[in-house]
Amino acid sequence: MGKLTEIRWHGRAGQGLVTAGELLAEGALADAKYFQAFPDYGPERMGAPIKSYTRISDEPIDVHYQVLTPEVVVVVNPNLLGVEDVTEGLAEDGVVIVNTSESPQQIRKRLGLEKSKARVFTVDATGIALETLKRDIPATLMIGAIIRATELVDLDNAVHVVEEKLGAKLRGEVVKANIKALRQAYEDVQEG
Repeated sequence: MGKLTEIRWHGRAGQGLVTAGELLAEGALADAKYFQAFPDYGPERMGAPIKSYTRISDEPIDVHYQVLTPEVVVVVNPNLLGVEDVTEGLAEDGVVIVNTSESPQQIRKRLGLEKSKARVFTVDATGIALETLKRDIPATLMIGAIIRATELVDLDNAVHVVEEKLGAKLRGEVVKANIKALRQAYEDVQEG
């Protein structure tokens, strides 16, 4: 990836999308990188489609607007595929990471990326979340998938940030389950 990497997240309100974007960004800070993380809300109701943005750079970031040409697209809620154009503006050699039990090849076909240079990754973050957290909150787990696909942030630094930030709000066993799930998502990512 280049000096500035722009990430656009797609999901639904209540899935932890905004928090995950912020946690990834703070993991970049631990790597001595610059960052921005901010949401783009539509109708503010549980389950409404939302976007969130993260920028990570080796140099100060001077832009302050939505991510229009992302190098990385993260789809936390796969039922948005076909509803929203999640690949709109995607860099020619960009990365698409989708939370799904489908294969990367199936997602590549669904998104019309068969002839594209884009790299497609999948991980069943929902399955991992339901198994580990007992709740369908997959966004934080997607941090592991992003790190595996892009190497933008050091995994241990991201884990430390997640542990620290979630530890301030949640019980210890919930934080441990989130860390376990994030690491499992990192290991389970498939590329195709």
